[in-house]
Amino acid sequence: MAVSCPKCPSPCRFGVPRTHRTTPSSGPSFLFSLPKREWAKRVSSRRDKNQNFGPICMQEAVTPVPTAKESALKNVENGGLPTVCSDESRIKAVNSTSGKESTVSITVVGASGDLAKKKIFPALFALFYEGCLPEHFTIFGYARSKMADAELRTMVSKTLTCRIDKRENCKDKMEQFLERCFYHSGQYDSEGDFAQLDKKLREHEAGRISNRLFYLSIPPNIFVDVVKCASKSASSLNGWTRVIVEKPFGRDSESSATLTRNLKQYLKEDQIFRIDHYLGKELVENLSVLRFSNLVFEPLWSRQYIRNVQLIFSEDFGTEGRGGYFDNYGIIRDIMQNHLLQILALFAMETPVSLDAEDIRNEKVKVLRSMKPLQLDDIVIGQYKSHTKGGITYPAYTDDKTVPKGSLTPTFAAAALFINNARWDGVPFLMKAGKALHTQRAEIRVQFRHVPGNLYKRSFGTDLDRATNELVIRVQPDEAIYLKINNKIPGLGMRLDRSNLNLHYAARYSKEIPDAYERLLLDAIEGERRLFIRSDELDAAWALFTPLLKGLEEKKIAPELYPYGSRGPVGAHYLAAKYNVRWGDLSAEH
Repeated sequence: MAVSCPKCPSPCRFGVPRTHRTTPSSGPSFLFSLPKREWAKRVSSRRDKNQNFGPICMQEAVTPVPTAKESALKNVENGGLPTVCSDESRIKAVNSTSGKESTVSITVVGASGDLAKKKIFPALFALFYEGCLPEHFTIFGYARSKMADAELRTMVSKTLTCRIDKRENCKDKMEQFLERCFYHSGQYDSEGDFAQLDKKLREHEAGRISNRLFYLSIPPNIFVDVVKCASKSASSLNGWTRVIVEKPFGRDSESSATLTRNLKQYLKEDQIFRIDHYLGKELVENLSVLRFSNLVFEPLWSRQYIRNVQLIFSEDFGTEGRGGYFDNYGIIRDIMQNHLLQILALFAMETPVSLDAEDIRNEKVKVLRSMKPLQLDDIVIGQYKSHTKGGITYPAYTDDKTVPKGSLTPTFAAAALFINNARWDGVPFLMKAGKALHTQRAEIRVQFRHVPGNLYKRSFGTDLDRATNELVIRVQPDEAIYLKINNKIPGLGMRLDRSNLNLHYAARYSKEIPDAYERLLLDAIEGERRLFIRSDELDAAWALFTPLLKGLEEKKIAPELYPYGSRGPVGAHYLAAKYNVRWGDLSAEH
């Protein structure tokens, strides 16, 4: 339940309007707000964890100053209301014994790259704009390029937008944000350069309790070098230090395990935040809410009522400009092994004990470990070829100058996966991901079983699939949740129609949906790990795909060609038909 708070006059995008949330007096605990005992447990466990100050330089050190979240949790213990991204996050945190304030220093490593310019800096500005960052914070860009602070600010300012409510103080907010942005040039493997960065950070921290977040927006082959240098030369001595790592996390089980082992030479597991931005998308985060807080869905969430589940990702453009990078990984590593598999695990997991990050991730790991590794018979791969449409000629994948001639890297893949447990035994989970297809979308489609002894089957003729209920969760674009039901067309006769019960986000909610990076950055700052990937979760995910990937590469299996802008290779339809399934996104209704 949300009640208006007089302390929060302006709305926050993470509460619409900005609110304090009360804990429920009864009912299931799997809600946005936790019961008091859960809030108290998380505060207690956090304190206990922070008391273990071991020899690792870059560990979660003792932090005498409570974070905004801890202050909110303590408030709940005393009977108050928890806050989410409220004005209290901007109030100075002062230690009662030392009198010191705390600060957060965010270093974007690889600041001159596209990801930093297009996603990370705009997300940080959006958090600042909404009052979700602490009062004292500093942002540093770090890269090899020579650049002055003013040049960084000019570069960053070109990508900042005040798209939320188009507020009038946009320009002032931008100027205030850019004043907090600085730049340091250095090599990624130089401890001396990171020591100079540390000196600058300490100048801005000005004796406060320093909490430091490093975002590695760099190629994976230099992850370890950066972590080593930051650990030895730029970690916090009296606060926490955390590192956000972007995918890919290796190319297979072996390389992933090596990367994890090397990172853990300098970091503890709870300092590593492996980011998959799809987990920060609104509709993906809403999955568990839809299921666990609506009685109408939870009883149906099993093999008894669900015939198949489809996870679909498609882009209507090719690899233009990214061919060289993409060719090293392919669509299976780039999309399936992380984005779609993470969504599958969230969809299929059992009810966790609580909303605590470890409880949720434990259930996801159970799902992944219950699945059998993919074999060559379980997948169809494709690669787009040149196609002329409307007088325009679209290039083939291998026409990209950065792609090796004769490359067999798939730009499309469709796979069938199965979960060997009591809830999902025998239910096919079909994945499909591709580039240069006829449309752009990411969605989850849940097709339910036919109604036994359907009294109205004559009205549907021989196409019983028309009588099948289907739940569609459209992740992007144009976010929506809709349920396809059978309905009588008004009139004297008995004619049936398939209609949608539709929750269209743009029509229902006036607020703009926050970007996934905003949510994930805020969680990393607050130490919330629920939407980040744990090492054993990563191991289980690679164990499913590594045998398949090795088989494709060793046998040099050629992908089936499909025209640019088409619906993909024909083999994907045969794969679905093998399990008596029809792809839901290819119907006339969608």
